[in-house]
Amino acid sequence: MTRRIRRNHAASFKAKVALAAIKGEKTLSELSQQYDVHPNQITDWKKHLLEGAAHVFGATEKSEPPVDITALHAKIGELTLANDFLGSALGKVGWSGSAKR
Repeated sequence: MTRRIRRNHAASFKAKVALAAIKGEKTLSELSQQYDVHPNQITDWKKHLLEGAAHVFGATEKSEPPVDITALHAKIGELTLANDFLGSALGKVGWSGSAKR
């Protein structure tokens, strides 16, 4: 038995097959024979089409707000200063930090 070479389908072909699957006029088996594509592939294309349909009409995904790197760096600086200050103050008191609790 010879191996079938890997095929790359155009986006328009994928959309056509997925739309035919969504219509439901034919079964997956019939569509796979008609378009010479595995039924699992048709199911995947159908799922991708349904997930991406909202983007066609301008809907955007809710994403997390952008992180302000400058504010994070400032906070790191504050915490480092406080840590250094407390470390030196505890050193003056005589606590080395290596004592067992």
